[in-house]
Amino acid sequence: MYWHYVVILIILVLISFIVIKMNKKDFNIKINKLIEFLGGKDNILDVETNISRLKVVVRDVSIVNKDGIQKLGAKGIVEVDNQLKIIYGPNSKQLKKFIKDLK
Repeated sequence: MYWHYVVILIILVLISFIVIKMNKKDFNIKINKLIEFLGGKDNILDVETNISRLKVVVRDVSIVNKDGIQKLGAKGIVEVDNQLKIIYGPNSKQLKKFIKDLK
């Protein structure tokens, strides 16, 4: 009688594992797209975070695809000189870490 519960538990654990794995893969794709939309890794000079904002200093703002960045989930983008302040929410710290590791 208890084996039904064991089977259900195993199935739930497998489903959870698959969902976590898919979300991680999507996040890596999102980071690669973000770097592409920022003009590539050579265009990114510096990256900082401030709570929910990702501050990116770029060489050439004209090659940044702001529409693409917003389609990735940015709530807003503020451009000041060669800086972009992108509101991404709690993922900002992770994005900064991956971009810094890439450089």
